[in-house]
Amino acid sequence: MENKNIKILVIVLISLIVVLGILLAVKFIADKKVEPQNNTVGMQEEENMVDIPTAKPKTIKTYSGVDRPIAVMIDNHKSAWPQAGINEAYIVYEIIVEGGETRLMALFKGQNLAKIGPIRSSRHYFLDYALENDAIYVHYGWSPQAQSDISSLKVNNINGISESSKDFWRVKDKSAPHNAVTSTNNILNMAKRKGYRTTSSDKSILKYTTEEVNLNQAQDAYKVTIPYSTSNEVMYKYNQDTKKYERYSKNKQQVEWDTNEIISTKNIIITFAANYTLNDSENKGRQGLKNIGTCEGYYITNGKAIKITCTKNSRTSKTIYKDIAGNEIEINDGNTFIQICPVDAKVLIDANII
Repeated sequence: MENKNIKILVIVLISLIVVLGILLAVKFIADKKVEPQNNTVGMQEEENMVDIPTAKPKTIKTYSGVDRPIAVMIDNHKSAWPQAGINEAYIVYEIIVEGGETRLMALFKGQNLAKIGPIRSSRHYFLDYALENDAIYVHYGWSPQAQSDISSLKVNNINGISESSKDFWRVKDKSAPHNAVTSTNNILNMAKRKGYRTTSSDKSILKYTTEEVNLNQAQDAYKVTIPYSTSNEVMYKYNQDTKKYERYSKNKQQVEWDTNEIISTKNIIITFAANYTLNDSENKGRQGLKNIGTCEGYYITNGKAIKITCTKNSRTSKTIYKDIAGNEIEINDGNTFIQICPVDAKVLIDANII
């Protein structure tokens, strides 16, 4: 009887072991089936995290790269119109010269232009703006003061009068002295022959922003009139479709030489600076300019204008443009005309839509 009970106990134990084994096997198989599903979810979550697109930062288009700027003196006499390359310049300076006329200095960076001009002679105060832009300075002749300052300031300059007729040439559709032109390729080749640096790490003098600047607490500016003299008046009219100002001079709309494209600008900076007549050896009424220190002015863009200050501490230092609160102004990414005009110029900023 005792042996029989032992056999029954053994059978029960074996049965329990078998059942336990079956249960463990079932759980193991169930776990294996669940595992791939969990892994797939994890992978999907990981893939979703990787695939989230990231916004690329915007970059300034007007001033970029390491090409050294080129500053070219442009003839602005009526006989020189139309001019070539103005719309491709990232900055154009306009300053009064003798006889109530003005001359332009156009700055180019990384451009490949077949024709720029007509090119005219240097005036010494334009050097201040070529230097603050770290530019190679291009001209065709010079005044006595400009010749002296180019030497003393060690300006990297190219004087077309001293170069070959292949590098600077005279066109037939205009008459001398309003017909000398060159190209950016020629300028760079001449610069290399002279040992000038053709790259630059300098930052722009203007504080460009990729965000559209719409001036707050500003006056409307749909037409801007700048009289340089009784016979020489510059005017800009705002085009609401292009959000640019179209340029007029002496009541004539300005266009590009070969393309007849209207000359226009995104930004206008006006600086009031006193000019005076020089007592030089040639007595031609050439001018001087009191531009060191702080001058008043305006910044105009997108149909609005604000008052600003323009501070230049030396001939070689960069001009800093600030609003009335003392903050450096942000400039719309686009070309700029800097109008340095007489302090008594009766500048008119018209709020009426044209």
